[in-house]
Amino acid sequence: MRHNKKFNHLSRKKGHREALLMNLTISLIMHKRIFTTLAKAKALRVYAEPIITRSKTDDMTNRRLVFSHLQNKEAVKELFGVVAEKVAERPGGYTRILKTGHRLGDNAEMAMIELVDFNENMLEAAGEKKAKSTRRSRRKKSAPAAEAVAEAPAAEAPAEEAPKAE
Repeated sequence: MRHNKKFNHLSRKKGHREALLMNLTISLIMHKRIFTTLAKAKALRVYAEPIITRSKTDDMTNRRLVFSHLQNKEAVKELFGVVAEKVAERPGGYTRILKTGHRLGDNAEMAMIELVDFNENMLEAAGEKKAKSTRRSRRKKSAPAAEAVAEAPAAEAPAEEAPKAE
């Protein structure tokens, strides 16, 4: 029975799967964006996000635990330096998976997985969107607010008519 066995085995033995996820995580940390199959990207998210969470507090214990998962000094240095600064305020959800279509050879579903805080184009677009958004409600305005709105156009109306008279 498969009770409580939810993670994807990716058709590999335990050692091979751990090595694959370790190498994918190192590549993700070093390059900030990688292209892989959708199944590997989803498995990578489950593996990498707790490691990134550990990097938010820089102490010897967390560095040793992360190094035990990654086995790469440069990746650990990059993770605790550049990546930790960017994700310090984020409460989770450090990666984004975007589907990119199907691979030509075997029609496998491909995806791009990236670190959210390192995509400059989407960060600029999100900043513009937040600046434009306004909050609107459907409820009726209160009496003083409705009178103020009614008085404003009345005050402007004579000013508009005055230039017509000239």
